[in-house]
Amino acid sequence: MSVVTEEPTNAPLDRITRTSWGVLLVLSGAVFLEGADVSMMGVALPSIRADLGLSTTTLQWVVSAYVLGYGGFVLLGGRAADLLGRRRMFLLWTAVFIAFSGLGGFATEGWMLLLARFATGVAAGFMAPAGLSIITTTFAEGPARNQALLVYGGAAAGGFSFGLVAGGLLTAVDWRWVFFAPVVVGAMLLAAATWVVPPEAVRRRAGGVDAAGGLTLTAAMLALVTAVVRAPDVDIALTAATLAASIAAFTAFVVIERRSPAPLVRLGILRSGSVARANVGAALFVGAFGAFQFVTVLYLQEVRNWSALETGLALLVLAIDTVLAPTVTPRLVGRFGHVPVILTGTILALIGYVLFLRLELDWTYAAMLPTFLLIGLAFTLSFGTFAIAATEGIDEAEQGLASGFNNVSIQFGTALGVAVAAAVASAATADAATVDAVLDGYRTALIVPLVAAALAVAVSATGLLHRRHRRNG
Repeated sequence: MSVVTEEPTNAPLDRITRTSWGVLLVLSGAVFLEGADVSMMGVALPSIRADLGLSTTTLQWVVSAYVLGYGGFVLLGGRAADLLGRRRMFLLWTAVFIAFSGLGGFATEGWMLLLARFATGVAAGFMAPAGLSIITTTFAEGPARNQALLVYGGAAAGGFSFGLVAGGLLTAVDWRWVFFAPVVVGAMLLAAATWVVPPEAVRRRAGGVDAAGGLTLTAAMLALVTAVVRAPDVDIALTAATLAASIAAFTAFVVIERRSPAPLVRLGILRSGSVARANVGAALFVGAFGAFQFVTVLYLQEVRNWSALETGLALLVLAIDTVLAPTVTPRLVGRFGHVPVILTGTILALIGYVLFLRLELDWTYAAMLPTFLLIGLAFTLSFGTFAIAATEGIDEAEQGLASGFNNVSIQFGTALGVAVAAAVASAATADAATVDAVLDGYRTALIVPLVAAALAVAVSATGLLHRRHRRNG
């Protein structure tokens, strides 16, 4: 069976034109919505728990179910964008994302909500790499693509920050509006994307669809993410068995890809040291923040008794990256390169998490503000820049796949960070009889983002050492 694939109608642009700004803004709007959808969940978690009667470990599944669907299908989604058409995949799965986001608002039982979140994650797993690869194939590698990716990354981070406030406002009315609101915004974005994102020329690609590769890859990713997100809830033997199943599926996938005349994934894409470092670094960086946000929201709402709106407003300072990432960061990347910029961002995050370890019961907002500012600056420098590093030097025909790897790194890192933080917080507060004891448990859980950020610094530093060695060698 032949596969119809899309090829850009025109050569990649070396500057952002008026027309391409329209494409970029619509795609950035979609990733803004995705970021807001995730962060609104974080703010609404205590209200969801109170209404549906969920435990702390079950509560993290509201996040992890989404990540399970996303992480299980995002590599397949990235390759589907390359093979079946980026615009086609983006429009189709954006519609699915909107539909299941709305269905989550009607959940009356925990399992219904988790199922809706899983399906929404699957849709995002196809939608996100398609949108990102449209950008990387629209703009030529260099300043134009870097600026576009930083605008895109700033929109993603800005959506996350905006969602903290919007989630607080909507939760104050009813947590179900956290699910209904994205339907309205998403429908408008879908209509705009249908109009603005141009159809692309198509050609036939010989070799057909690597169905066996797709099935084994999806099975491997589902098993891997399942092992991570279920680790806090199940016996270690079951976690080990799930990891073994994932390894077996990955092994089968590698064998299939080496023998396939038209492999789903060209394994050589993973041999690039810079791409590998970018993906590992991104996973650690966002995993640290996922863990930090999970613990901080519980502290503010359940220890300090802040409302969801107050929590969202407190975290709003993180949105500084929305303005700074597309304006300041491109100049820094152009001047110093992406490696030093990423390293600086990860160091700022690490300092912020160190400062938050002094968490006290009567902390003023002024005491928390330095950490929030440092994290906002860290995202300004690192988040979008990781995407630049993860797609740099990749052939245009594999940009969807490279984007998929970048997205799966982010989602897998988030899942791991939240799961580990939830497990540590649950264990540390299990026998807590006083507020002070609960606070001690949350301080213990804050070690999770600290360790993840330290590892992100270490990984980023190896990139700087490699660059210096290459210059000297």
